[in-house]
Amino acid sequence: MTAGSGIIHREMPKGDQAGRMHGFQLWANLPSSLKMAPPRYQEVKAHDIPIATDDDGTQARVVSGSFWGTVGPVDQIAADPIYLDVSVPPGKSKTLPVETTRHAFAYVFAGAGKFCNASGPLAVPTEAVKWADTTPPTEADNRSLVLFDRGDEVVVRAGEDGIRFLLVSGKPLEEPVAWYGPIVMNTQEQLRQAFEELREGTFLKSEREDKGIERRRAS
Repeated sequence: MTAGSGIIHREMPKGDQAGRMHGFQLWANLPSSLKMAPPRYQEVKAHDIPIATDDDGTQARVVSGSFWGTVGPVDQIAADPIYLDVSVPPGKSKTLPVETTRHAFAYVFAGAGKFCNASGPLAVPTEAVKWADTTPPTEADNRSLVLFDRGDEVVVRAGEDGIRFLLVSGKPLEEPVAWYGPIVMNTQEQLRQAFEELREGTFLKSEREDKGIERRRAS
């Protein structure tokens, strides 16, 4: 979803028979030149996401961008992200290319492993865990985040149960950010104006209403 000039949306995902599910939301800021672009929504089914497989059994589901010659179905995103769901078999070491012009992070959600030349694993709290209660783990396991500095590759060694993680990279906008709640702008004045429009009922600039409130924010 591209929020653009403003969109009202409501999401009602379905879980299993017990109502359980897990998923990820990634919001990418729009450059100032596109913050008032018309809202846009694209729906992609799981079976439409291609899988690139290497000789050692490593798999990458390519959601967005191009990787190992495979192109993902989510397109026309301003930050030009490469969004991958990577699975590395147990005990395998894998080198994954990342353009030097991009910032990148990995979020582990199954198994465990160690990343070279990355930040120490940052534990991501769940509803039952508080930031103050967490200690940095020795390796990146389930629900941990690692950040990468500039470079041209990511190197990971999977643990005994393998590892599955999101690997996301994008081009930095290098613009100021003013953020409050679901609205992201470039200046505090723009932010105040957006919330004033929300109070006055002039927030939406398009006829389309796509069921939370997002404004000029993400693509």
